[in-house]
Amino acid sequence: MTVLVAPDKFKGSLTAAEVAEVVAAAFAEVAPGEPVRQLPVADGGDGTVAAAVAAGFRQIPVRVTGPTGRRITAYYALRGTVAVVELAEASGLHRLPGGRPEPLTASSYGTGELIAAARAAGATQIVLGVGGSACTDGGAGLLTALGARLLDASGTPLPPGGAALAELSTVDLSGLPEVDIVLASDVDNPLLGVDGAAAVYGSQKGAGPSEIALLERGLTRWAEVVGSAHATTPGAGAAGGVGFGVLTGLGARLRPGIELLLELLGFPAAARDARLVVTGEGSLDTQSLHGKAPVGVLRAAGDTPVVALAGRCLLSAPEWQEAGFAGVYALTDLEPDEDRCVARARSLLRDRAAQLARDFSRAIPA
Repeated sequence: MTVLVAPDKFKGSLTAAEVAEVVAAAFAEVAPGEPVRQLPVADGGDGTVAAAVAAGFRQIPVRVTGPTGRRITAYYALRGTVAVVELAEASGLHRLPGGRPEPLTASSYGTGELIAAARAAGATQIVLGVGGSACTDGGAGLLTALGARLLDASGTPLPPGGAALAELSTVDLSGLPEVDIVLASDVDNPLLGVDGAAAVYGSQKGAGPSEIALLERGLTRWAEVVGSAHATTPGAGAAGGVGFGVLTGLGARLRPGIELLLELLGFPAAARDARLVVTGEGSLDTQSLHGKAPVGVLRAAGDTPVVALAGRCLLSAPEWQEAGFAGVYALTDLEPDEDRCVARARSLLRDRAAQLARDFSRAIPA
């Protein structure tokens, strides 16, 4: 029986693989007799490809178009005929030159190029993880990269970005390939309205009130022209409306991100062989309880006890106990200042993981 270390990233400080390595090293030092298996996880957002690679997928580099049109090298993961494509790799906020947002013109085109490359490499199923998107283009860029044609009233192809969609006149989807695509997302927002892609997430991509209104008009026109059947589907608003684009244009299936990724990574079988699961993320809070990675790990672990490590924990002890965690260890317990906590994340994590190992190595029967 093993200790299974299955954390998500600590955003802004440590990748999921780095967290797993630190925790495993702490167990090796404090409880050297404990077999430890590392299985970093992701919920479909940033770090999804890295988690797949850590689980045995091959990392494949591709030259694609970044969200502002610059050529970049992005990666997808491939194992057999299954490819994992992470939208943030090609079209994410961290791909913005200088970190400067371009909310009206940023495009998901590069993600479509990644999908095309995966299909050319022999993938018959694409798992598309969304999160960290820099664009609000309804997936129009992604579909254009795969063969769709979006034209204005004069028959001219639209420029990239969500704002241009307000001038959309006709759409030709006949060039799109048949592809088995699974959308891995825990977002349940529709495409439009007060809970939609522009209203809820536009500000995260740098849009002000007037720009959000323009993006909403563009997405509304996009749904009118391409067909609005999926505009109200929960998850259509994921990644600036990319959810809507792949549901409408590619017939994608939507599944909870963490649930799908855990299956791909082989977590359920690994958890059956574990006597303790250690998970975690940067902030354990009320949002975590609605399908983020640690709670996904908790649910998939069955009867195996699950302990969480977190940069900070904003849940009360009764809340995390009711959720089902056997324990929670936060880095802010040692360093309350969050800026210093982020700067010292590795050493603080090592200390908290060592304490966890001391507390649980004897508490749980072998």
